[in-house]
Amino acid sequence: MSWLKKSKEGLKTTHRKRELPDGLWTKCEECGEILYQKELERNLWTCTKCSYHFRISARTYVQILLDEGSFQEHFSEVVSTDPLKFRDTKRYSDRLRRAREETGLSEAILMGEGTIEGRPLVIGVMDFSFLGGSFASAAGERMARGILLAIDRRWPLVIISSSGGARMFEGILSLMQMAKANALLSRLSDAGVPYISIMTHPTTGGVTASFASVGDVILAEPKALIGFAGPRVIKQTINQELPESSGRRWGGCSSSSRPRPSSHNGRAAGRARPWRGSARWAARSPRRRLRRP
Repeated sequence: MSWLKKSKEGLKTTHRKRELPDGLWTKCEECGEILYQKELERNLWTCTKCSYHFRISARTYVQILLDEGSFQEHFSEVVSTDPLKFRDTKRYSDRLRRAREETGLSEAILMGEGTIEGRPLVIGVMDFSFLGGSFASAAGERMARGILLAIDRRWPLVIISSSGGARMFEGILSLMQMAKANALLSRLSDAGVPYISIMTHPTTGGVTASFASVGDVILAEPKALIGFAGPRVIKQTINQELPESSGRRWGGCSSSSRPRPSSHNGRAAGRARPWRGSARWAARSPRRRLRRP
């Protein structure tokens, strides 16, 4: 065979392609970086390249913020039922059962007490994996009891929000929880007990319009979607395509990356007004601010 003719066999190699086991690497949703799973866990589930905050479960957040072994769950006996016998494509009761099986939680909020560097507090953590973190009658009752516990013991209250808003499977019963929570938070303020609100991705709907926005100190994870209506709802309402960054700004859909003065933080049109102890917005990661290394 002439040496000018190209071989059809190509190059041969003795090395075989290695298959990576599942769960060893994770791709960052923001920058596309491939991250080693154990390194990601050591970095508190934030991307080492772009600082993107991965969504984590309520129990994981508790492990990050609180002293080891200090968390005691309360009010787990308060669970949602199906008072309206609601059904669309599925029965509401079936949705509840499946959410409990998949998350290991009995409701969208985990409420209890614990310590941070030995200092006691009452903490509530919402979990978006449980029906989108929707705020239902049972979640509202758990939060109400947690606020009363903070008032009784005079311990600071920390609520970590991750929710799409009220759970409409329960109709007006879920909407009533917003007013109930804010009324009790007013009593907490009158008692001089601090309330810290932490907004994670996403915090929208009635949760943003109520207890998540009335903290004495308000923290938000960078680039978290925070607002009343999400991009999809706004797009359907105005029948127009939205800019790519519209879901990450303060306004209808907002982001914690560059907070600006608004009626939420006690300043409107450059004029200060009294509001629950002069709230402070922070763009840094609350996973690091509340917990020193």
